[in-house]
Amino acid sequence: MRKILSRLSVKSFLIGSAITLSSFTAVKYVFDKNDVIFELLLGSLGANHYNPIKLDDSFSEKVYDLYMKRLDNGKKFLLQEDIDVLSKYRRDIDDQVQNQRHDFYKKSVEIITKRIKEKEGWAKDMLAAPLDYTTNEEYETDGEKTTFAKNEAELKKEWQKMLKYQVLSRIDEALDKQEKALEKKDTVFKVRTFDSIEVDARRKTLKNNQDLFKFLNKISARDRFSQFANAIAGVYDPHTEYFAPKEKKKFDQAMSGQFEGIGARLMQKDGLLRVSEIIVGSPSFKQGELKAGDDILKVGQGTNEPVDVTNMEMDEAIELIKGKKGTEVRLTVKKGDGSLKVIPIVRDIIEMEETFAKSAILDNKTKVGYIYLPTFYTDFTRNGARHCSNDVRKEIEKLKKQGAKSMIIDLRDNGGGSLQEVIEMAGLFFPKGPVVQVKSRNNMRTVMEDKNPDVAWDGPLAIMVNHNSASASEILAAAIQDYKRGVIVGTPSFGKGTVQSFFDLDNYLLPQFDTIKPVGQVKITHQKFYRINGGATQLKGVVPDVLLPDPYAMLDLGEKELDYPMAWDEINKADYTEFNSINYPAVIKSSQARVKKSPQFALVEQQSKEIKSKKDDTKYALNLEKFRAEIKGYRDQNKKYEDLKKEIKGFTVSLLDEDKLRYGNDTTKLGRETRWAKNISKDLYIYEASNVVNELKMQPQMAKKGE
Repeated sequence: MRKILSRLSVKSFLIGSAITLSSFTAVKYVFDKNDVIFELLLGSLGANHYNPIKLDDSFSEKVYDLYMKRLDNGKKFLLQEDIDVLSKYRRDIDDQVQNQRHDFYKKSVEIITKRIKEKEGWAKDMLAAPLDYTTNEEYETDGEKTTFAKNEAELKKEWQKMLKYQVLSRIDEALDKQEKALEKKDTVFKVRTFDSIEVDARRKTLKNNQDLFKFLNKISARDRFSQFANAIAGVYDPHTEYFAPKEKKKFDQAMSGQFEGIGARLMQKDGLLRVSEIIVGSPSFKQGELKAGDDILKVGQGTNEPVDVTNMEMDEAIELIKGKKGTEVRLTVKKGDGSLKVIPIVRDIIEMEETFAKSAILDNKTKVGYIYLPTFYTDFTRNGARHCSNDVRKEIEKLKKQGAKSMIIDLRDNGGGSLQEVIEMAGLFFPKGPVVQVKSRNNMRTVMEDKNPDVAWDGPLAIMVNHNSASASEILAAAIQDYKRGVIVGTPSFGKGTVQSFFDLDNYLLPQFDTIKPVGQVKITHQKFYRINGGATQLKGVVPDVLLPDPYAMLDLGEKELDYPMAWDEINKADYTEFNSINYPAVIKSSQARVKKSPQFALVEQQSKEIKSKKDDTKYALNLEKFRAEIKGYRDQNKKYEDLKKEIKGFTVSLLDEDKLRYGNDTTKLGRETRWAKNISKDLYIYEASNVVNELKMQPQMAKKGE
């Protein structure tokens, strides 16, 4: 690593946790931007990661294995001879990245680029004529269970199987749809011959593969570099990651729930970018000329020459349409009547409503407040974005006005977010006190507390979690569980007990290197968090008080299944006082009795066995009759679970009056939210959570030990 410093006439030194490049001579130097990024990446990881790794042969082997796993995970491009060539570098990567030699990385890019180019015409040739659907072959859909082909002939055979599997899936779907129409005696449905269906299935499969190669051919050198950089970062732990500038921008937008643009939802149809919906209140809505159904042909930045976006990848076109608040974009659109029009729109901040907390009233003998929180969002973009703790407080107040007697916070599938937000949110349910403990690499322990004595909800409370509830979700659930403030309901959580922060690599470059900016950021695990009882959620997750049947109970899921997860440990307990208002044994016993009587939960337990069976058996027959019989068997199995999607008797869900008033004349949004409420009324897990909080309603709340 020192050679690049010598060549660039820079020195790397640490100030606190920051890496600074200094001491620049007046001589012009030719340098590789990737060398600088590697220098900064490795230095930043060494200085800031909770558990820094020694750069040795063991490190090299881990990087190699992770990178190769991601380079061609389906084993559809590389040959065994390629693996033999690249495996020679398996124990040399540490030396290469420290000495600015990138032989392995460059060779891997050279090989994968060549192999992708070779395969580009395979699908066209293999799908040019009808396939043989009478063979007794099988296709393995799980790449991890296969090996790399020994030669091109063997790989071509694998491609033929893959394409036949894709065609068969489309044939079966079309035949099944046709058979159902005939059963219903649908006179409008146009019956097609098998030959017609088969030709169409091959055409669609070819189009899908052509789109795949269009994507693969657009993978830039910077994207390839990011893939390798992330193999290096990934051996530290699963959540340490290098972000190229454009990826960091996407991350910030996702976590803040807002972006700068025009407020139109788009879709791609027949190579054209079509407007599917105009967001009410957005710049497009206010301007008034852009309508759903319009096709966008060109995008211009103000008075600049517009760019043709027909046949452009949708993500690329969207990036052209987005832009800084206050700037103008001019869209050349084709209207439904065929006329062309140039529409100028001034961009503004657009909020993604699906990111934010929202609530409903559940009616199950009593009124239960329900809040769905998809992520712990905050103002990552510093554009005045919303904070989830404030939003949840507002939803609680709205639910109280609507007469809620108990409360459910749904954190299922919530992967986490802001640490500060979860601390403030926990404080909505109990007076000031410790919420979580964090430990840094120097073993310094910090107890993080909510210091606001104001409690937003002091009544019966349940927190819902599942296998995808991670990080901040686990902090909130663990705090509520340790305080015995409420009941955790659902299935065991993900098991992510680590804290990450972003380190902007641009900040560590001297002005003389501004020409290579931006170089990106690295998200580094620099702390582990612990429950206030001293235990860690890392790997183990949060086990609910009320455990419910889980369709994925027999699968290995969560943090422990990721590559190179950090270990579980524990620290001393924080100083806190438990509430003593909940009779947990009684609540658990009542729930278990209801679950035992429930035919729906019995179906869930049966479903878990079938999911496990299918997870183990990932091969499909490539004989048409056998394939269709196998798929029919799965369809018949799934029919048994239709009762899990039915509305539950005596359980109704309604939107809040305040929200319906706010939606006003926005019938699209009102319809979407009404459908959301209807789906809640079919959710067996939410229904059982409402039963649990109904029982808690009978018990006094907010009492602590000794009070």
